[in-house]
Amino acid sequence: MSTDTQVKIDAKQVKELREKSGAPMGDCLKALQEAKGDMENAFVVLRKRGMASAAKKASRTTNEGAVGTYIHAGGKIGVLIELNCESDFVARTDDFQELLRDIAMHIAATDPRFVSREEVTEADLDREKEIYRAQGIASGKPEAIVEKMLTGKLAKFYEEFCLLDQPFIKDQSQTIAQIIATKVAKLGENISVRRFARFKVGAPDWTVAQTKPAAEENPAEPKA
Repeated sequence: MSTDTQVKIDAKQVKELREKSGAPMGDCLKALQEAKGDMENAFVVLRKRGMASAAKKASRTTNEGAVGTYIHAGGKIGVLIELNCESDFVARTDDFQELLRDIAMHIAATDPRFVSREEVTEADLDREKEIYRAQGIASGKPEAIVEKMLTGKLAKFYEEFCLLDQPFIKDQSQTIAQIIATKVAKLGENISVRRFARFKVGAPDWTVAQTKPAAEENPAEPKA
């Protein structure tokens, strides 16, 4: 008796997953086969593969790219962002430009303070820890319990203020890092957010953030 229980996948399913994920047709077929025809599980499979592919490409230099702008409805909020990739060809593709616009729009909506958690300084972390400790102690929790709670509190801090850790406003099931990884897998090049600025009419200052390599390559001028 045959033990072959592989689910038959039709072209319509492959096309639907292709449109949803942007992944190549062959990858969509393999993901659907692995997920036994379940569309949502197949999409998860593709996302996981995209993250793995992005991790392999993360060390590759990104010297090309584009600068994007986004002005929120009414002209009250504006965003300027530099998104880098490895070639000018990829920078001109519709997929790259779409990613650029999506991230700029996301920044306008969420106002992150850092590109990634690597840019959060020790001073920032120490300040947040002190605030969380004070809140915990004020609520009557033992100090040992408060210390254990700090890990979860800091994770929420990263999710709220670090761009790459934030859930994407158009799809809360994915972080910004994950939507970038999906494009990396599709376009075959490393992609990274180098820096951004967000300004709001009437606000006392702008939110400006950049990755550490950018800061190291452009050191501040010495004071006179």
